[in-house]
Amino acid sequence: MEVDSDLQKVSPTPEHDYDRATELKAFDDTKAGVKGLVDAGVVTIPRIFLVPPGDICSADLDDHVNSFQIPIIDLRDVNLDPAAHKEIVEKIRYASEKWGFFQVINHGITQDVLDDVIAGVHRFHEQPKEVKMKFYSRDNEKKVRFNSNFDLYKSKAANWRDTLFCTMAPNPPPPQEYPDACRYRHTLRSYSNHSYTVFLRMVLLIELYLLTLKCREILAEYSKDVQNLGRILFGLLSEALGLNPSHLTDMGCMDGHGFVCHYYPACPEPDSTMGHSKHCDPDFLTILLQDQIGGLQVLHEDHWIDIPPLEGALIINIGDLLQLISNDKFRSVEHRVLAKSAGPRISVACLFTTHFQPSNKLYGPIKELLSAGSPPLYKETLIKDYLNSFCSMGLDNDSALAFLRL
Repeated sequence: MEVDSDLQKVSPTPEHDYDRATELKAFDDTKAGVKGLVDAGVVTIPRIFLVPPGDICSADLDDHVNSFQIPIIDLRDVNLDPAAHKEIVEKIRYASEKWGFFQVINHGITQDVLDDVIAGVHRFHEQPKEVKMKFYSRDNEKKVRFNSNFDLYKSKAANWRDTLFCTMAPNPPPPQEYPDACRYRHTLRSYSNHSYTVFLRMVLLIELYLLTLKCREILAEYSKDVQNLGRILFGLLSEALGLNPSHLTDMGCMDGHGFVCHYYPACPEPDSTMGHSKHCDPDFLTILLQDQIGGLQVLHEDHWIDIPPLEGALIINIGDLLQLISNDKFRSVEHRVLAKSAGPRISVACLFTTHFQPSNKLYGPIKELLSAGSPPLYKETLIKDYLNSFCSMGLDNDSALAFLRL
């Protein structure tokens, strides 16, 4: 098998030859991500991905743990039936306090849209390396960027995952910054190997243009859909805190959102690495769409609990910033993704936060939730400062939220 010279540099090496910094740089320089390793036929994962076995193995499961399941909340009658609305608020309060996670069904986003989003992300990551390389960047100011492991040089072990980031609100990227549509992968290869008439080349250009529009339309449509769902959820969460329904929205919690589009290739040694290290989300709220591969787990009562895929459902989890402003009323909990021999696994996380535009607004515990018996537990912070702390630490290190605790 012929292997790219850059990828050879990150192939498994003898113990005495191992230079982690050099191998990290070599992997990053390929701009091919984990999929580049898979495409090169790697059967033993490079050492930069290895994690201690104890960091992966879950506690022995017993009947008590097997009975755990994150709450599933039906939003069908949320705005139609006052009694149902009240019950939904109570379920969200319980889930946000006890789990930090819940799933929603009948949320108003059609299955066709969800399927299109998953398919679009899959198509992007399946493109040839040469097509994706132009998006490869570690510049967090870029609204559209592709890379593998945002914390590559800070984490203790790299994860078996590639990611496409897209800032969507309040100021989405201009059309030319979106990735081209990904359905033409085989077409590109066939055309690149033959000489075709001017007419056929024009047909190809038209096809690519239409597919690019389709890709942009998918992202734009889903952005509007999750914005509407986010507005409903922040209203329900406000009520669950005993506040006016518009309180969290008025604070700016949903002023911005971005898509984090993960691609987890099938792993030749899934017991030796992680798809995504344990972490809490650095936002107010996350809406997660996942495919049917599985692997997502949430930490609950000191056990890792599987969140099996449920077709049509979206996973909602509380972020660090909502834990901060709720003064620990709601919980941002650790979660992770196991590496799998099956794949690729696709997920699309929509993160609601405010760092997508400059702001000097300080966020701290909500005054209405404080009292003599419930004093503030956190210092106020700029979202920008919190995120800088989060990004500088790496996923498998201490929580950035802990440094704000009084």
